[in-house]
Amino acid sequence: MRRPTRAAAVSVAAVTTAAAAAALVPTLAAGSASGAAPACAVVYSVANQWDGGFQGNVVVTNNAAPTTSWKLTFDFPGGQKVAQGWNGTWTQSGTTVTASSMSYNGALATGASVSAGFLADWSGSNPAPTSFALNGTLCNTDGTTPPTTPPTTPPTTPPTTPPGGGDSAPPELHVSGNRLVDSTGKQVVLHGVNRSGSEFMCAQGRGIFDGPVDDTAINAIRSWKGVNAVRVPLNEDCWEGLSYVPAADAGANYVSAISGFVDRLVAHGITPILELHWTHGTYTGNSTGCPDVNATCQKPMPDAQYAIPFWKSVASTFKSEPSVVFEMFNEPFPDRAAATADQAWTCWRDGGTCPGIGYRVAGMQSLVDAVRGTGARNVILLGGVAYSNDLTGWLTHEPTDPAGNLGAVVHVYNFNSCSSASCWDSQLAPVAARVPLVSTELGESDCGHSFIDQYMAWLDAHDLSYLGWTWNTWDCSSGPSLISAYDGTPTSYGIGLRDHLAALG
Repeated sequence: MRRPTRAAAVSVAAVTTAAAAAALVPTLAAGSASGAAPACAVVYSVANQWDGGFQGNVVVTNNAAPTTSWKLTFDFPGGQKVAQGWNGTWTQSGTTVTASSMSYNGALATGASVSAGFLADWSGSNPAPTSFALNGTLCNTDGTTPPTTPPTTPPTTPPTTPPGGGDSAPPELHVSGNRLVDSTGKQVVLHGVNRSGSEFMCAQGRGIFDGPVDDTAINAIRSWKGVNAVRVPLNEDCWEGLSYVPAADAGANYVSAISGFVDRLVAHGITPILELHWTHGTYTGNSTGCPDVNATCQKPMPDAQYAIPFWKSVASTFKSEPSVVFEMFNEPFPDRAAATADQAWTCWRDGGTCPGIGYRVAGMQSLVDAVRGTGARNVILLGGVAYSNDLTGWLTHEPTDPAGNLGAVVHVYNFNSCSSASCWDSQLAPVAARVPLVSTELGESDCGHSFIDQYMAWLDAHDLSYLGWTWNTWDCSSGPSLISAYDGTPTSYGIGLRDHLAALG
């Protein structure tokens, strides 16, 4: 879907300057047996652990006087090393780890809590820290429940499975034939929503997210029965920290905010789909969105200069999380620039110098290679041409994937060319018979749901995955919006998706 212009976005979007801190585990009560609270309480947990690495989280509660900034320190007893973190500035000297507040989460009132997380390496064993200090004051000194020690070896079996078998949510995804399956081989069908904002807010100097992305906001998404996936659009200039993007919203700050959101989605059992939405490169041809070289609108194809290192970085960041899905590019439209369909599909796969496009293009094969070169085996999804609405050349031009984990993407709206059951039968079904097909966007321009009702029924009949555009409080002049408030209050269009998913059981 094309994003709103700056003017439209300003009029319909609430500005959020940074990602809100959110807990991956419940905050434990700070009271002691005697009823006296410590000056501060810290709950340490390991959200996920694998051979040689783990994801940790701390929830810090300030029971002393209010403070405008915080610094947490603790020592790793097993030689663990922090690699990166979010919702705080993480450093390590020897065994001592320090997490300092960010600009957006430094204020802690009496009784207030803040959460921060990190990724770290370990070897041999992974014992938990036993002592924590907040701004130099020792925490947990009243006999509160001590932090638990995670397993000293990686688990050899999958987590406890839900009724009916299969992975616990979110599943560890891979491709088997034309299906997405979990680590046990059980088929996974994704149903969910798009969460727009992180593709345009940063490039417009207005923060990172359009609206809240904290635990409360994610719980609102989960309140729609059947939602198990959220698509997160990304901006390569913001990820890579180009100079025109405000520093607070770029580079490490942007990566940290996205990583924190992804980890919260995973903690809530939701499959995150990360996709490159806005890319670099000057394009002034047919269907241009803007003449700007920067990633401030949709371009017909990703650019080789920045998109390849972007995907190398994204893949390196999330390659240890097999539940995270990568969608290489939102809506390719090289067909608008090329003279023939063959030229468009060749550009789509091979990139390089493409007809009508003034910058060097990163083809889908080069993006797949960039991801796999990092060792990442995450599922990769590829949209077709004509804004991902045309899949007629997808199978013929399918890139080679050494991991065998490729799927196709289609976007369907009532105003697209392929918007009828006869077209879906002739163009989508043959692709779905060969590879997993995910409709990562669907919608209709009247903010009703008569069209998507028909389309979702067709997708259900073929056991296909789909996500609605979009979980943002815009009006229909900016595109289909599922909600009118971030508590999950649906629009009339949103009612169609919500009730349909609920009826699936």
